[in-house]
Amino acid sequence: MTDHTAEDFQDVYVRIQSDLVVIGDSIMTDRHHASNGNYEDGDPQNQIGGIIPAFPLSGWLRHGVESVVQRYGSTACHPGEANANFKKNGVYERDLEGGYHEKGACINEQPAADGCVVFDLFGGFGGIPGKVMRRPIKFNPVRSSVDYTRGQAEGHYRRLNRNIVSRNRADGREPLRNAELDAVANLDGCWHLSFREPKPEFLGVLCEAIDFLDSHQTDFMHQLGGARNFGAGIVDAHVINPLYDDRELNRVFDRGKTERT
Repeated sequence: MTDHTAEDFQDVYVRIQSDLVVIGDSIMTDRHHASNGNYEDGDPQNQIGGIIPAFPLSGWLRHGVESVVQRYGSTACHPGEANANFKKNGVYERDLEGGYHEKGACINEQPAADGCVVFDLFGGFGGIPGKVMRRPIKFNPVRSSVDYTRGQAEGHYRRLNRNIVSRNRADGREPLRNAELDAVANLDGCWHLSFREPKPEFLGVLCEAIDFLDSHQTDFMHQLGGARNFGAGIVDAHVINPLYDDRELNRVFDRGKTERT
Protein backbone atom coordinates (compact mmCIF):
# COMPACT_ATOMS: atom_id res chain seq x y z
CA MET A 1 0.00 0.00 0.00
CA THR A 2 1.30 3.47 -0.96
CA ASP A 3 2.21 5.74 1.93
CA HIS A 4 0.46 9.09 2.03
CA THR A 5 1.24 12.33 3.81
CA ALA A 6 -1.04 15.16 4.93
CA GLU A 7 -0.17 17.08 1.74
CA ASP A 8 -2.00 14.42 -0.29
CA PHE A 9 -5.31 15.48 1.26
CA GLN A 10 -5.46 19.18 0.43
CA ASP A 11 -8.86 18.80 -1.28
CA VAL A 12 -11.79 17.02 0.35
CA TYR A 13 -15.28 16.38 -1.01
CA VAL A 14 -18.33 15.99 1.21
CA ARG A 15 -21.34 14.18 -0.25
CA ILE A 16 -24.51 16.20 0.38
CA GLN A 17 -28.02 14.83 -0.15
CA SER A 18 -31.24 16.50 1.02
CA ASP A 19 -34.90 16.57 0.06
CA LEU A 20 -35.16 20.27 0.85
CA VAL A 21 -32.71 22.91 2.06
CA VAL A 22 -33.87 26.32 3.30
CA ILE A 23 -31.18 28.68 4.53
CA GLY A 24 -31.19 32.08 6.16
CA ASP A 25 -28.90 33.68 3.58
CA SER A 26 -30.51 34.22 0.22
CA ILE A 27 -29.80 31.67 -2.49
CA MET A 28 -28.29 33.33 -5.56
CA THR A 29 -29.94 32.24 -8.78
CA ASP A 30 -29.09 32.25 -12.50
CA ARG A 31 -32.61 33.07 -13.58
CA HIS A 32 -31.50 34.48 -16.92
CA HIS A 33 -30.34 30.95 -17.82
CA ALA A 34 -33.84 29.49 -17.37
CA SER A 35 -34.92 27.56 -20.44
CA ASN A 36 -37.84 28.46 -22.71
CA GLY A 37 -38.32 31.84 -21.04
CA ASN A 38 -39.73 30.15 -17.93
CA TYR A 39 -39.00 32.49 -15.03
CA GLU A 40 -41.75 31.44 -12.63
CA ASP A 41 -40.20 30.66 -9.24
CA GLY A 42 -42.81 28.13 -8.20
CA ASP A 43 -43.16 26.32 -11.52
CA PRO A 44 -42.04 22.69 -11.07
CA GLN A 45 -40.67 22.70 -14.62
CA ASN A 46 -38.32 25.65 -14.14
CA GLN A 47 -34.67 25.24 -15.08
CA ILE A 48 -33.26 27.79 -12.65
CA GLY A 49 -29.82 27.05 -11.25
CA GLY A 50 -27.85 29.00 -8.68
CA ILE A 51 -25.48 29.03 -5.74
CA ILE A 52 -25.88 28.03 -2.10
CA PRO A 53 -23.61 30.51 -0.23
CA ALA A 54 -20.69 29.21 1.77
CA PHE A 55 -21.72 31.01 4.97
CA PRO A 56 -24.54 28.65 6.09
CA LEU A 57 -22.49 25.66 4.95
CA SER A 58 -19.56 26.89 7.06
CA GLY A 59 -21.75 27.39 10.13
CA TRP A 60 -23.16 23.90 9.76
CA LEU A 61 -19.66 22.40 9.55
CA ARG A 62 -18.45 24.44 12.51
CA HIS A 63 -21.31 23.11 14.66
CA GLY A 64 -20.08 19.59 13.90
CA VAL A 65 -16.41 20.37 14.59
CA GLU A 66 -17.24 22.07 17.90
CA SER A 67 -19.36 19.11 18.98
CA VAL A 68 -16.56 16.65 18.22
CA VAL A 69 -13.98 18.73 20.12
CA GLN A 70 -16.29 19.03 23.13
CA ARG A 71 -17.11 15.34 23.06
CA TYR A 72 -13.41 14.59 23.59
CA GLY A 73 -13.33 16.82 26.67
CA SER A 74 -11.83 19.96 25.16
CA THR A 75 -13.36 23.40 24.75
CA ALA A 76 -14.06 25.01 21.39
CA CYS A 77 -13.17 28.54 20.34
CA HIS A 78 -16.26 30.74 20.70
CA PRO A 79 -17.36 32.21 17.33
CA GLY A 80 -18.38 35.55 18.86
CA GLU A 81 -16.55 38.40 20.55
CA ALA A 82 -16.90 38.77 24.31
CA ASN A 83 -18.15 42.36 23.88
CA ALA A 84 -20.66 41.54 21.14
CA ASN A 85 -24.18 42.90 21.44
CA PHE A 86 -25.96 39.66 22.30
CA LYS A 87 -29.76 39.87 22.34
CA LYS A 88 -29.95 38.11 25.69
CA ASN A 89 -27.87 38.76 28.77
CA GLY A 90 -25.61 35.98 29.97
CA VAL A 91 -25.45 34.13 26.64
CA TYR A 92 -21.67 34.43 26.31
CA GLU A 93 -21.00 33.36 29.90
CA ARG A 94 -23.40 30.44 29.51
CA ASP A 95 -21.56 29.29 26.41
CA LEU A 96 -18.21 29.46 28.22
CA GLU A 97 -19.62 27.20 30.90
CA GLY A 98 -21.05 24.86 28.28
CA GLY A 99 -17.85 23.93 26.44
CA TYR A 100 -16.33 27.05 24.85
CA HIS A 101 -13.36 29.26 25.60
CA GLU A 102 -13.13 32.94 24.72
CA LYS A 103 -12.49 33.62 21.06
CA GLY A 104 -8.74 33.75 20.43
CA ALA A 105 -7.78 32.87 24.02
CA CYS A 106 -6.02 29.74 22.76
CA ILE A 107 -3.66 31.73 20.57
CA ASN A 108 -3.11 34.55 23.07
CA GLU A 109 -1.81 32.06 25.61
CA GLN A 110 0.60 30.50 23.10
CA PRO A 111 1.62 33.14 20.52
CA ALA A 112 3.84 30.72 18.64
CA ALA A 113 1.06 28.17 18.24
CA ASP A 114 -1.87 28.05 15.84
CA GLY A 115 -4.47 27.92 18.58
CA CYS A 116 -7.04 25.18 19.06
CA VAL A 117 -8.14 23.12 16.07
CA VAL A 118 -11.38 25.13 15.74
CA PHE A 119 -9.47 28.42 15.63
CA ASP A 120 -6.89 26.91 13.28
CA LEU A 121 -9.59 25.75 10.86
CA PHE A 122 -11.96 28.72 10.93
CA GLY A 123 -9.77 31.64 12.08
CA GLY A 124 -11.54 34.98 12.37
CA PHE A 125 -9.58 36.75 15.12
CA GLY A 126 -7.01 39.50 14.62
CA GLY A 127 -7.22 39.18 10.84
CA ILE A 128 -6.03 35.58 10.93
CA PRO A 129 -7.80 33.50 8.24
CA GLY A 130 -8.87 29.93 8.78
CA LYS A 131 -6.96 27.15 7.10
CA VAL A 132 -10.00 25.50 5.55
CA MET A 133 -11.51 27.20 2.50
CA ARG A 134 -15.26 26.70 2.24
CA ARG A 135 -16.64 27.18 -1.24
CA PRO A 136 -20.28 27.73 -2.18
CA ILE A 137 -22.18 24.90 -3.84
CA LYS A 138 -23.28 25.62 -7.40
CA PHE A 139 -26.45 23.70 -8.23
CA ASN A 140 -28.17 23.00 -11.53
CA PRO A 141 -31.39 21.07 -12.27
CA VAL A 142 -29.76 19.43 -15.30
CA ARG A 143 -27.59 16.53 -14.15
CA SER A 144 -25.38 16.55 -17.24
CA SER A 145 -24.44 20.18 -16.53
CA VAL A 146 -23.11 19.40 -13.05
CA ASP A 147 -19.36 18.96 -12.52
CA TYR A 148 -18.97 17.07 -9.24
CA THR A 149 -15.17 17.40 -9.34
CA ARG A 150 -15.69 21.14 -8.79
CA GLY A 151 -18.03 20.72 -5.84
CA GLN A 152 -21.31 21.14 -7.70
CA ALA A 153 -24.70 19.53 -7.18
CA GLU A 154 -27.94 18.67 -8.88
CA GLY A 155 -30.76 20.66 -7.31
CA HIS A 156 -34.06 22.32 -8.11
CA TYR A 157 -34.69 25.91 -7.06
CA ARG A 158 -38.03 26.73 -5.46
CA ARG A 159 -39.55 29.81 -3.87
CA LEU A 160 -41.99 28.73 -1.17
CA ASN A 161 -44.81 30.73 0.33
CA ARG A 162 -45.37 30.14 4.01
CA ASN A 163 -48.16 31.40 6.23
CA ILE A 164 -46.99 32.40 9.69
CA VAL A 165 -49.92 31.68 12.00
CA SER A 166 -50.75 32.70 15.54
CA ARG A 167 -49.82 30.23 18.27
CA ASN A 168 -52.59 31.54 20.49
CA ARG A 169 -55.22 28.78 20.65
CA ALA A 170 -58.01 31.33 20.82
CA ASP A 171 -56.99 32.71 17.40
CA GLY A 172 -57.62 29.37 15.68
CA ARG A 173 -54.31 29.48 13.73
CA GLU A 174 -55.17 32.84 12.21
CA PRO A 175 -52.50 33.88 9.67
CA LEU A 176 -50.31 36.73 10.87
CA ARG A 177 -48.20 37.25 7.76
CA ASN A 178 -46.94 35.56 4.63
CA ALA A 179 -43.25 34.80 4.14
CA GLU A 180 -41.37 33.84 0.98
CA LEU A 181 -38.56 31.32 1.38
CA ASP A 182 -35.84 30.40 -1.10
CA ALA A 183 -35.22 26.66 -1.17
CA VAL A 184 -33.35 23.97 -3.09
CA ALA A 185 -35.14 20.65 -3.48
CA ASN A 186 -33.70 17.21 -4.29
CA LEU A 187 -30.14 18.37 -3.64
CA ASP A 188 -27.53 15.76 -4.57
CA GLY A 189 -23.90 16.62 -5.02
CA CYS A 190 -20.74 17.44 -3.14
CA TRP A 191 -19.16 20.29 -1.25
CA HIS A 192 -15.54 21.03 -2.09
CA LEU A 193 -13.27 21.93 0.83
CA SER A 194 -9.59 22.83 0.57
CA PHE A 195 -6.97 23.13 3.29
CA ARG A 196 -4.55 26.05 2.97
CA GLU A 197 -2.15 24.04 5.09
CA PRO A 198 -2.99 20.31 5.18
CA LYS A 199 -2.61 18.63 8.56
CA PRO A 200 -3.58 15.09 9.65
CA GLU A 201 -5.68 16.45 12.52
CA PHE A 202 -7.71 18.55 10.08
CA LEU A 203 -8.77 15.52 8.07
CA GLY A 204 -9.50 13.53 11.22
CA VAL A 205 -11.72 16.14 12.86
CA LEU A 206 -13.46 16.85 9.54
CA CYS A 207 -14.38 13.19 9.03
CA GLU A 208 -15.67 12.87 12.60
CA ALA A 209 -17.59 16.16 12.32
CA ILE A 210 -19.40 15.06 9.15
CA ASP A 211 -20.21 11.69 10.73
CA PHE A 212 -21.58 13.52 13.77
CA LEU A 213 -23.72 15.85 11.65
CA ASP A 214 -25.06 12.91 9.65
CA SER A 215 -26.00 10.94 12.77
CA HIS A 216 -27.58 14.05 14.40
CA GLN A 217 -29.30 15.38 11.29
CA THR A 218 -32.70 15.55 12.99
CA ASP A 219 -31.39 17.79 15.80
CA PHE A 220 -32.39 21.39 15.09
CA MET A 221 -29.01 23.02 15.70
CA HIS A 222 -27.18 20.44 13.59
CA GLN A 223 -29.34 20.83 10.50
CA LEU A 224 -27.91 22.62 7.48
CA GLY A 225 -28.93 26.27 7.58
CA GLY A 226 -30.74 25.82 10.87
CA ALA A 227 -30.48 27.50 14.22
CA ARG A 228 -30.85 26.37 17.80
CA ASN A 229 -34.64 26.37 17.55
CA PHE A 230 -35.29 26.01 13.84
CA GLY A 231 -34.18 23.25 11.50
CA ALA A 232 -33.83 24.11 7.85
CA GLY A 233 -32.42 21.06 6.10
CA ILE A 234 -32.13 17.39 7.09
CA VAL A 235 -28.99 16.31 5.27
CA ASP A 236 -27.35 12.96 4.57
CA ALA A 237 -23.62 13.62 4.46
CA HIS A 238 -20.34 11.74 4.40
CA VAL A 239 -16.75 12.40 3.35
CA ILE A 240 -15.90 10.85 0.02
CA ASN A 241 -12.72 8.77 0.05
CA PRO A 242 -9.93 11.39 -0.21
CA LEU A 243 -7.85 8.99 -2.31
CA TYR A 244 -10.37 9.04 -5.20
CA ASP A 245 -9.20 10.70 -8.40
CA ASP A 246 -11.54 12.70 -10.68
CA ARG A 247 -12.61 9.60 -12.59
CA GLU A 248 -13.53 7.74 -9.41
CA LEU A 249 -15.28 10.80 -8.01
CA ASN A 250 -17.45 11.04 -11.13
CA ARG A 251 -18.18 7.34 -10.85
CA VAL A 252 -19.60 7.86 -7.33
CA PHE A 253 -22.21 10.22 -8.76
CA ASP A 254 -23.02 8.27 -11.93
CA ARG A 255 -26.40 7.02 -10.79
CA GLY A 256 -27.16 5.65 -14.25
CA LYS A 257 -24.87 2.67 -13.72
CA THR A 258 -24.96 -0.23 -11.31
CA GLU A 259 -22.18 -0.88 -8.82
CA ARG A 260 -20.78 -3.76 -10.90
CA THR A 261 -20.18 -1.78 -14.10
